[in-house]
Amino acid sequence: MADRFRLIHFKSTDSERMVPHRTSSFRPPEEASSKAPSFPAPDLPETFSSQTALGQVKTDLNHTDPRIRVLALQYVEKREPPVAIPLLQEALSDRDPEVRLQAVRSLIKFRDPGVNPLLRKCLRDVHPGVRIGALRGIFQFGEGVDLNILLQFLSDESPWVRRKLATLLGWTRLEGVLPILTEMSKDEDSRVRKAALFSLMTLYPEEGRERLFEACKEEDPDIRNWARKTLERWVARSMVR
Repeated sequence: MADRFRLIHFKSTDSERMVPHRTSSFRPPEEASSKAPSFPAPDLPETFSSQTALGQVKTDLNHTDPRIRVLALQYVEKREPPVAIPLLQEALSDRDPEVRLQAVRSLIKFRDPGVNPLLRKCLRDVHPGVRIGALRGIFQFGEGVDLNILLQFLSDESPWVRRKLATLLGWTRLEGVLPILTEMSKDEDSRVRKAALFSLMTLYPEEGRERLFEACKEEDPDIRNWARKTLERWVARSMVR
């Protein structure tokens, strides 16, 4: 009975992988060759069978293999919120970062007001991939984005997190983000600077062009060339108008 509800293959259903990080022990899951029956359909009525399946899922959430725990969370996210959210919240404290990230991804799928505080706690996770997942979730909800909370990421140790923040700010029109993007356009990491410049041009064209002129003197050739080409396109459109 212990292996009755496990999936045949260990694989992720999301194309986004954990971001690389030197201090992380995370490794992408490999497909397993051993065969085992799959979870029953999550839309079954609350019969004895579905209750038994849920009991097995709760057991799998404590399995020693993190891939099993991830698969269990993918099943849990298809349950009703009163059942799923408490289990996902508990998984946010899992020792494996991929499991915690899956819990974040699953929580985001619930349009529940109780999810946002959980995502905010994940912004302090030790792994950058989990922090990025929580950031995406907060922006996806679109309500109650606290700029004071986002300010902490200006000095985040991971350039991947800072870059994601700069990109997300460009996708969402929030009041007061101009100083944040301006500061990020001077980040020590060239990829963060480029993402911030792109968002600046999207939200604040006038201020963005000023920073582009400065970026034409960048030490990084990629940013320097990109800034010059962007300005050339802007000049060409202006002449046509």
